Amino acid sequence: MSDAAQSPTAETRAPQQVETTPTTGAELFADRKDVVVVRVDGELWDLDRELPAGATVEPVTVHEPDGLNVLRHSAAHVLAQAVQQVNPDARLGIGPPVRDGFYYDFDVATPFTPEDLKALDKAMSRIIREGQTFRRRVVTEAEARAELANEPYKLELIGLKGSAGDDNGENVEVGGAELTIYDNVRGAGRESETVVWKDLCRGPHLPSTKLIGQGVQLMRSAAAYWRGDQKNASLQRVYGTAWPSKDELKAHLERLAEAERRDHRRIGTEMDLFSFHDEVGSGLPLFHPKGGVIKRVMEDYVRQRHIEEGFSYVGTPHITKEELFYTSGHLPYYGDTMFPALDLEDVGDHGHYRLKAMNCPMHNLIFSSRGRSYRELPIRLFEFGTVYRYEKSGVVQGLTRVRGLTQDDSHSYVTPEQAPDEVKHLLGFMLSVLKDFGLDDFYLELSTRDDKKKDKFVGSDEDWAKATAVLEQVAVESGLDLVADPGGAAFYGPKISVQAKDAIGRTWQMGTVQYDFNQPARFGLEYTAPDGSKQQPVMIHSAKFGSIERFMGVLIEHYAGLFPAWLAPVQVLAVPVAEAFDDYLKDVVAQLTALGVRAEIDLSDDRFGKKIRNAAKEKVPFVLIAGGEDAEAGAVSFRYRDGRQDNGVPVAEAIERIVAAVRDRAQV
Repeated sequence: MSDAAQSPTAETRAPQQVETTPTTGAELFADRKDVVVVRVDGELWDLDRELPAGATVEPVTVHEPDGLNVLRHSAAHVLAQAVQQVNPDARLGIGPPVRDGFYYDFDVATPFTPEDLKALDKAMSRIIREGQTFRRRVVTEAEARAELANEPYKLELIGLKGSAGDDNGENVEVGGAELTIYDNVRGAGRESETVVWKDLCRGPHLPSTKLIGQGVQLMRSAAAYWRGDQKNASLQRVYGTAWPSKDELKAHLERLAEAERRDHRRIGTEMDLFSFHDEVGSGLPLFHPKGGVIKRVMEDYVRQRHIEEGFSYVGTPHITKEELFYTSGHLPYYGDTMFPALDLEDVGDHGHYRLKAMNCPMHNLIFSSRGRSYRELPIRLFEFGTVYRYEKSGVVQGLTRVRGLTQDDSHSYVTPEQAPDEVKHLLGFMLSVLKDFGLDDFYLELSTRDDKKKDKFVGSDEDWAKATAVLEQVAVESGLDLVADPGGAAFYGPKISVQAKDAIGRTWQMGTVQYDFNQPARFGLEYTAPDGSKQQPVMIHSAKFGSIERFMGVLIEHYAGLFPAWLAPVQVLAVPVAEAFDDYLKDVVAQLTALGVRAEIDLSDDRFGKKIRNAAKEKVPFVLIAGGEDAEAGAVSFRYRDGRQDNGVPVAEAIERIVAAVRDRAQV
């Protein structure tokens, strides 16, 4: 797992009813040293807040997600305090918890250096050991402005109280119904207690900095824009990680080191799979011959699987008039992720064109090209459609976030009554694909509409309720763990996404199934029902890989480049001990090639030992070696990637082993 947080047991989460006041969470759970905050009627509170009579109070430990976020947010405050200790002129931005850690943005005259981060780590350690108390104060807007007069970014946030979103971290500051400031107090409870630092913050926080412990480390710094907008001031962001213990921090750092060793960009270069070039553009990969082999194998596999699952292959162009995306509803909802319009009036074709960002509008036109009967449904259309998304430069990352991507995109047109079975069919199809590629540890995520932001979604409450119920029912019946993702739906309908874990426990979002009641209406799609009436079909989107590029990037990291034989660019490398055995192994390679195996022979001038090392570096699954004894016996020495070697294997048996491993998609 990438996070230390575990699901709490019923015993550790047992809520209590507050019967008398005043009391606090600290008093209520005085016998629980692992409780860091409490959940009061569903809202997180500091342990020292007085609890209202009748409230339902639930303990939250540092080992569950909410408690871990509180730990990390408290660490972010300590970082900001340390920065202003070292540099009093630093102005404060925002410091939320994030996956595996936290960050804080600062307005400083010069960027942070690695040496600066080491000094800040030491300053944070001193603050943590000192055991300063986090103390919450409710303030008026006027009081907040007076106390934070020298913090221009905080003053801007004060004006957002009650209306801030959480996209860029503002919610950690002013997301509640009231303004609060947290003081860091030295010597709390003594006559000499002193407020040594303060910050505008919604909270909650740990009772004391000492509870942050030794599981904190600053990681890096980078440029950032105030509130995530490039039009705003440029700030310096410091990233850190925080865990409940030093051992958990060490385990996290080891995971990061392993992830770096598996980085698909590095392995892709070493194995000569793909490259990126400024002359082409950011996020637009070029696949080299060996990478092209993997891509082709993936395409052949999933194309055949779609045919077996009842899909018809279609093709659509890379460019279209932009009116099509107004019809579908993608403009303006997705306009900021689409490439700008192309004006073709100067060539006599009036209007604006767009690079295709999604395939579904054109598939709708295929469906509507003639009349449809209920007897034909479900109609399943599938395409390897290359689409183009204008991802921001800071988001583009290797193959896992690109601007040109090829989707194994499919759309099912069904009657409303057929929708549950079709969703179930698609989900089962998707999971079987993942298993065939060696990903078999996954859970489901159900993304739904944010009812507080209905303007960002289309369709009636009834439409959303019906669609969500269908997806939820299928997800629950699958028996897999289901996690809610409120607000994560597409503008046109809810979706199920498969979250798969790789070999080192990282979670990747893979394929999706989306229920769409919007586009059939916008395109006027219809079929003739049994009673002769015209009815509107339900459209269900699905992508099994998601995108071939991203899926390949995940596979490279999952396998660390050690692909199973059926996926490996070169499946067999023949290495003669000496030149005298070249022809012998050429014949073996020819037999393998005739059976569809990707086999090569190393005829370079390198010494034998180097040829073996080269094979290991290229991560070839099987190496066949032949010398004098092998040739006389009609055999080969059979060497595996892990260093094991079987000597004297008859050629026919060696070929059968290889063919079987490829045929069975063995994970070797």
